[in-house]
Amino acid sequence: MIEAGAPTRTVDSSLTRAERLRAELADDIVCGRLAPGTALDETTLANRFGVSRTPVREALRELAAAGLVVHRAHRGAVVTALTEERLREMFSVMTELEALAAAGCASSMSPSERQQLVDIHDDAENLVRAGDLAAYAEANDRFHDCLYAGSHNSFLAETLLSVRRRVSAFRRAQFRSLGRLKLSHEEHDRVVQAVLRGDRDAAAREMRSHLETVRDSFLVFHDGL
Repeated sequence: MIEAGAPTRTVDSSLTRAERLRAELADDIVCGRLAPGTALDETTLANRFGVSRTPVREALRELAAAGLVVHRAHRGAVVTALTEERLREMFSVMTELEALAAAGCASSMSPSERQQLVDIHDDAENLVRAGDLAAYAEANDRFHDCLYAGSHNSFLAETLLSVRRRVSAFRRAQFRSLGRLKLSHEEHDRVVQAVLRGDRDAAAREMRSHLETVRDSFLVFHDGL
């Protein structure tokens, strides 16, 4: 099992170079490898990742939209300081949206969609046993994607994907906490069982509890950096 604070990255190997650049920079910022105030030079980053400056600019724009960097006159992109208040605000919105999606799944998922959810959940269990942090992080995204689609509310799904993009680095970082993979899977299981029972209230409640734990796990991890 990966121990807390381990440097192992959780960036999806299937990402393009530009996407990997954004994801790795986000991980570096969230995990404290890039300190607040650090200038992010486009040329240096382009050389580091073997890309042109165009994808670097795109990545920096996305990181700015997520609140991880800020563009300052004469300095370019600079790493911002993470505030607990901002993180709590972001997770508060994410939690309620995910709870709404889980409730929708309990009443709207088709039999084939429910089976897909179970299959994704069962596959993730093997990754927990292997302690494969990177693969579990990818499986975690598939699990939540399945719930977004299963809510049969396209606007909600689009909104969730947009919000998740803002908090994805924080969600990945929480898996570095000792034992977090197993606990995350157990929390997912309670959501799955509620969905399979068709219990909207329980599905929303369990998802809300799950995301609140994700938030708290990240805050504990971040405080320990």
